[in-house]
Amino acid sequence: MTSDWTLSPQHEFTLDLTRGETHYAGEPTASGQRAIGEVVAGTVSGTRINGSIFGPSADWVLIVPDGFGRIDVRTQIRTDDDAVIYVRYEGYMETNEAALAAILDPAGPGTDFDQAYLGIAVKLETGDPRYSWVNTTQFVGRGRLTKPGVVYEVYSI
Repeated sequence: MTSDWTLSPQHEFTLDLTRGETHYAGEPTASGQRAIGEVVAGTVSGTRINGSIFGPSADWVLIVPDGFGRIDVRTQIRTDDDAVIYVRYEGYMETNEAALAAILDPAGPGTDFDQAYLGIAVKLETGDPRYSWVNTTQFVGRGRLTKPGVVYEVYSI
């Protein structure tokens, strides 16, 4: 087996998500405050993957007192050439002043990449042979909060 594995990240796509309502799961527990943020729309644009977010999608986040939220998102991409790619990513979002202001005021300006840490590990999965390479590729991303949601730059490594 020949490996093309490299540590040089390659930008694969930009994921631009629009968030809807956030629902809080009761009172905070010993683990923190759980919240479910709806993902209501989104686009994917890159050199090899382009499309839109469709179907039920959400961010199950755990907000803990250490200053970082634990992100757990699941969604689907329908590519421009009609393939379906399942997306799951987990990561950490710094809940500093800039991030909290952007979350609490969705009409506000959001954040820049350097204002609050927002890093994710991404898993893509498909049965479409045209995109089978995503099943065995590790993706990572960095994000920033935007007026309607969040934007991630996603890289393969």
